[in-house]
Amino acid sequence: MGTRCGDMDPAIVLHLMENKGLTLPQIKNILNKKSGLLRLSGGKLSDLRDIIDAMEQGDDEARNALEVFCYRIKKYIEAYMAAMGRVDAVVFTAGIGENSPLFREKALGGLGHLRITVDPDRNQARSSETREISTPMSPVKVLVVPTREEREIAGQVMAVLSVGSAGA
Repeated sequence: MGTRCGDMDPAIVLHLMENKGLTLPQIKNILNKKSGLLRLSGGKLSDLRDIIDAMEQGDDEARNALEVFCYRIKKYIEAYMAAMGRVDAVVFTAGIGENSPLFREKALGGLGHLRITVDPDRNQARSSETREISTPMSPVKVLVVPTREEREIAGQVMAVLSVGSAGA
């Protein structure tokens, strides 16, 4: 996450209270607003787009933040695959998932043993439509799906308005 800690040993909270003298509100602030990509990037950046830009300029902390982020994604893909017994598809969505070929490449790199393979040309292609970026023979599909949040919000507003006007 950009500023939140993600998974951690719960004993860390007790350690910070007992050994560092931090209060619960201070710890809450650290875990929710000063952790995640922000901390991994040396306290400079929390947006993955900015981290990628900084990494491309040679910033080692930004490179580390991206590597840790992508490692964690791989870890979750493998954990879910183990729990479910198989994976039919991996779906990338939202800003970074839709728009960053580098992120998708790094997030799935090294997962060939799970039969997840990305076609480099398909991955680089830009589109506003749902698209498959896995290789044609890959048994696990890799998809990029635009979120279209505005359309969903508008649809929900229209549904609420139509219910409200029906009772008038």
